[in-house]
Amino acid sequence: MSMIKVEDLTFSYPSSYDLIFDRVSFQIDTDWKLGFVGRNGRGKTTFLNLLLGKYEYRGKITSNVRFDYFPYPITDKERQTADILQEICPDAKEWEIRRELSYLDVEMEVLWRTFETLSNGEQTKILLAALFLSEGNFLLIDEPTNHLDTAAREKVSEYLNKKKGFILVSHDRRFLDGCVDHILSINRADIEVQSGNFSSWMENFERRQESELLQNERLKKDISRLQKSAERSAGWSDHVEASKIGAADKGYVGHKSAKMMKRSKTIEKRKQQAIEQKAVLLKNVETVNALKMNPEAYHSDILASFSETAVMYEDRAISRPVSFQVRTGDRVFIEGKNGSGKSSLLKLLAGESLEHTGTVTIGSGLQISYVPQDTSYLTGTLAEFAEKNNLDESLFKTVLRKMDFERVQFEKDMKEFSGGQKKKVLIAKSLCERAHLYVWDEPLNFIDVYSRMQIEQLIEKFSPTMLLVEHDMAFRDAVATKVIEI
Repeated sequence: MSMIKVEDLTFSYPSSYDLIFDRVSFQIDTDWKLGFVGRNGRGKTTFLNLLLGKYEYRGKITSNVRFDYFPYPITDKERQTADILQEICPDAKEWEIRRELSYLDVEMEVLWRTFETLSNGEQTKILLAALFLSEGNFLLIDEPTNHLDTAAREKVSEYLNKKKGFILVSHDRRFLDGCVDHILSINRADIEVQSGNFSSWMENFERRQESELLQNERLKKDISRLQKSAERSAGWSDHVEASKIGAADKGYVGHKSAKMMKRSKTIEKRKQQAIEQKAVLLKNVETVNALKMNPEAYHSDILASFSETAVMYEDRAISRPVSFQVRTGDRVFIEGKNGSGKSSLLKLLAGESLEHTGTVTIGSGLQISYVPQDTSYLTGTLAEFAEKNNLDESLFKTVLRKMDFERVQFEKDMKEFSGGQKKKVLIAKSLCERAHLYVWDEPLNFIDVYSRMQIEQLIEKFSPTMLLVEHDMAFRDAVATKVIEI
């Protein structure tokens, strides 16, 4: 056991005046299984890069462990997976590799395939196993669940629960609950460390926010009352002082005036103390503003249907054919393993030309709003993006503000955005569009917990008709009306 100590850490990027960290201090035990949470753009990946020594900073970070980062950079994915494992963990014995892969339900035969032919889930599992086989290193695991199917998330969570000595960045609530014993949270005003899983941390955080809100309201009332009392006492003092003119006993009147002034100063001091108390409250309150969307009513109960549909790849069906309908008010989730063609079904509905069997029927005049999985193409300013997509720029930016975008982001090139911020751009675009059917492909990838809950509330309130691929089980359980297994 050893400690990683952070003292007075201050950091901002050379191209920006905005402080990412401002004199923050905390320490963590290298035996902990640490979940790392916070809003998009708060600096989680930046902090991991600081631990890796990638940037210069003010303050001090001390540790006596070596850090490894996930995802490990693979420069040549055409190499055999076994060779990549040998590169990452050269001292690992064959029986150790077999043991780790069995924990993750990965067949040994994948070692003799090129890395690029593995599914996203297999690649994630292989890299995690390899990094944990590098004994003595402290792992910095950055959002491993993105693009993992539900079964793979459960398996990776079980695997991490058996390990220790890592920081895990994730926004999947159930995934975190299954594998961490401490939470490191980047809040609005500070960074805190707390024992427990995500749910216990969230409960404590919300309880503290509720308590501070009540205390804030009480202090506001106290300050208002004290303000009126101070003004009244000062007025009385002035009135008494004025009455000295022509008074028979000027000493008595002067004493009475001084007493009134002293009382006024006491009240003013109490008011100032209440203001100071109030100033330390609500610095970390996370406001979740209500979002709106504009689902259009469709003239038919059935909006779209799939009949014995399977997507083809190199003249082969990549899954069994599926048949289902999307009806008004449905929120249909397509569930299946990575590579089973879930995203391809959504692309067919969104109008892409893909080889497939069976029939896809789209209702006449159906307006579809599509959120793709990929965000890598986003470049340019938000204003340019709004113009290109015929969006009301003011409305578009208002939605982004409600999703915790700072105004300073509005002038940046989108290629500088975090993964979560890019995904929010696509969701905000969809929310600005009037549509009969919303087709969202893994919309929550990289998106922070607060925004996930915000989107849940939005869907529950407006009940849009939707077809989605999403592996966050808490989200799916909250909003799904139908699940299609592929």
